[in-house]
Amino acid sequence: MGKLIYEGLVKVDFEDRTLAHIQYVIAAKLRRREPMYFTWRDDPSLGDGRTTVWIHPRCSLVYKYMNRAPARLNPAWIDALSRTANSATGLYLVPEPPPPAADDGGSPRR
Repeated sequence: MGKLIYEGLVKVDFEDRTLAHIQYVIAAKLRRREPMYFTWRDDPSLGDGRTTVWIHPRCSLVYKYMNRAPARLNPAWIDALSRTANSATGLYLVPEPPPPAADDGGSPRR
C-alpha cells in the first residue's frame, strides 16, 4: 500500500499500482502548468466521505511506495484517468480498463 502526501498534511493510502497511475496523470498536468482538483473516496473508517485537494504547480506532493519495483503502467487507464483530470470536476479514480491488445500498436508506458 502506497501513500500520497499532500502539503505534508493530507495523507491517503492507495495501492502502489493505482498510485503510479495517479502520479503519471498528475505529473502530465503539472508539466503543462494545468492545475486541477483531485478527489477520492475516504476509507469507511474515516466516515466514508470524500476528500478533494487543489493540485497546482507549487503544491507539495510526496508519493511513497511500499514496493521497490515500479508498477507497469496501463495506457488505457492513464487515458481514462486523464479524461477525468481534464474535466471540470478534476481527477478522480475510475476502474482500470483492460490494457490494449499487443497487436493494436499500443505499448504500455513506463
